[in-house]
Amino acid sequence: MAPHPRGLDPDASHINGGDTAWILVCAALVFIMAPGVGYFYSGMARSKNAVSLVFLCMIAMAVVSIQWVVWGYSLALSDTATNPFIGNLTYGLLLDVGNKAHANAPTIPGSVYAIFQCMFAALTPALALGGAAERIRVFPVILFSFIWSTVVYDPIAYWSWAPSGWMNKMGELDYAGGTPVHISSGFAALAFSIVLGKRKGYGQEKFEPHNYLNIILGTALLWFGWFGFNGGSAVASNGRAGMAVAVTHIAACMGGLSWSLVAYFRNGYKFSSFHFCSGAVAGLVTITPGSGYVSPWAALIFGAVGGIACHFAVDLKEKFRFDDALDVFAVHGVGGIVGNLLTGIFANKAVAALSGSEIKGGWIDHHWVQLGYQVAGSCAGAAWSFVVTAIILYAFNVIPGLQLRIHEEGEISGTDITEMGEHGYKFATIEPSPGSQDTRSLSALERGDSQHSSNGTS
Repeated sequence: MAPHPRGLDPDASHINGGDTAWILVCAALVFIMAPGVGYFYSGMARSKNAVSLVFLCMIAMAVVSIQWVVWGYSLALSDTATNPFIGNLTYGLLLDVGNKAHANAPTIPGSVYAIFQCMFAALTPALALGGAAERIRVFPVILFSFIWSTVVYDPIAYWSWAPSGWMNKMGELDYAGGTPVHISSGFAALAFSIVLGKRKGYGQEKFEPHNYLNIILGTALLWFGWFGFNGGSAVASNGRAGMAVAVTHIAACMGGLSWSLVAYFRNGYKFSSFHFCSGAVAGLVTITPGSGYVSPWAALIFGAVGGIACHFAVDLKEKFRFDDALDVFAVHGVGGIVGNLLTGIFANKAVAALSGSEIKGGWIDHHWVQLGYQVAGSCAGAAWSFVVTAIILYAFNVIPGLQLRIHEEGEISGTDITEMGEHGYKFATIEPSPGSQDTRSLSALERGDSQHSSNGTS
């Protein structure tokens, strides 16, 4: 989170009603992002997996919210811990969390700060699960989400945002989650795609998004929720929060346009709603770490560079032959790194001063070492997430009943019917009329049959 104004002690006497109301609204906005991710992923997948992907996002949110109450909030954001790596259990079960303010948010009750941060934690594993789309069992995800949040998200969040976290004390700038949310989920998705292996038919069958309207709906929910995600990270209702909302929107617009234009020239001079939506999300990811540090003109650069970089990063899965079905690594992993690095260049101490905070800025303020801090934080978060996630996945695969990958027949039938006994769509079977050129029935759609590639850049 952003550094709070100097000179305020975290006690109840400084609680501000306007700040409290704003952060409560922002918590609700971030909540909307969980179904937004679900709809976005659902639209990108085949129809036989549509329901399960939305469900996985919602169940991950529920599990992590419970974990947050038990010990997640305390481990991730304890303001009384003194070690640089992980918090203590002072706030376990959210004890002693009420009107007493957190050191990071001195003008709102601790309970409000806790629920706002809960939404960040709950969203992150949902993002990562896209790397295992169309081939993961639901039951192990429940335990995985609890464990992953404890040993991956919570430590990285503590490093970045807790008063004693080593990256925070070093001077890395991460306003709203470039490393804890996006780099960690992107590299966890990469571990998922490698450990679980490729989907059946990968390289022989062609996969395409089955519902572009779901993609557009998911993007709209994410875009809307991101105003609370970044704007609320000011933990106050002030000019810096307004600036964060403004640059968030600018970067999303620029990301959607830049990805669309590059894809237009690479893909037969045709526009695609999928390309625009992917670019908008890439722009949102890229601006996240810098949203409280950069000016609107810099947001244009964040969006353009993020959209183009993430577009070409999609090609990496073809080059290195890993099956990141929903491009989570390309958009969130690469986008998070790009955003962190650009923050090291364009962070502006004048923007931080809008809330009374003091930073040395980035290269534009002649603070040359800032980029090094950003590189160190990005590398640490990426390495920790990838390695620890891979260890968890390998451990699950040797424990009876916790194997993550669905059986072959279930993968063919689809995770909706195999794991949940439900369909996203109910189609009537229509027999072709005499002389019809297309003898396929609509039931083929229910099985998720497709004829085109899902790669947004090919």
